Amino acid sequence: MFQGFLHWLHQFYDAQALQGLIASGGLLVLVAIVFSETGLLIGFFLPGDSLLFLAGAMCAVNLLDPALPPPLDPYATAAALVAAAVAGNSLNYLLGRLAGQRAWSRAGGRILTRARLEQAHVFYERHGVLSLVLTRFVPVARTFVPFVAGMSRMTFSRFSLWNFIGALAWVPSLLFAGFFLGRVAFVQRHIEFIVLALVAISLAPLAVSALVRLRQRQRQAERQVAALPAAAAATPGAGSAAE
Repeated sequence: MFQGFLHWLHQFYDAQALQGLIASGGLLVLVAIVFSETGLLIGFFLPGDSLLFLAGAMCAVNLLDPALPPPLDPYATAAALVAAAVAGNSLNYLLGRLAGQRAWSRAGGRILTRARLEQAHVFYERHGVLSLVLTRFVPVARTFVPFVAGMSRMTFSRFSLWNFIGALAWVPSLLFAGFFLGRVAFVQRHIEFIVLALVAISLAPLAVSALVRLRQRQRQAERQVAALPAAAAATPGAGSAAE
């Protein structure tokens, strides 16, 4: 069963498998993936950025068979995926609003972990409403920040405005980058490496953030260890008790 899940998951990070998925499922598959990644907490692993770029390339050329017409229309695809991104984030916001502060006490599962919630909450507190735009380009964070916004009781009208701005910044930029670059022969020949590079670039902020948190914990542990002798010396009777 686990092997089957890994095989299913692999197709989302394999350019050739994704091309086949897009060619066979068309716009419906793209809408389902974007909505799931942005609207369902279990969809945090889905590759939104590379998917949008590849979809844009397939709006320009049929990568599986260049002799055939492209399987997607760029403008219809952009409109549908912006709508899916807006709807997904809106659902995520409503889930967070319903959960409220109870989510903190229940954040012990494999998906809704306290670490992910805390990371999204820190980003939200630091950047405010702009986090709804910035995290569109950061995997995992774009799934959990709308949930945290709902938990924080941001008004739905304010959320909706920045949610729409974020979707407009995210979907067309990557989709039309793929559309224009997808016409270049070099890009067509090396599309798999480009998709992998996009995945790596998308995950880079998470890796940097994880390293920073690890270093902060190490420094905190070092300070606590260094403070132990001073605390022992300051305790009344510590020296006589030791004797």
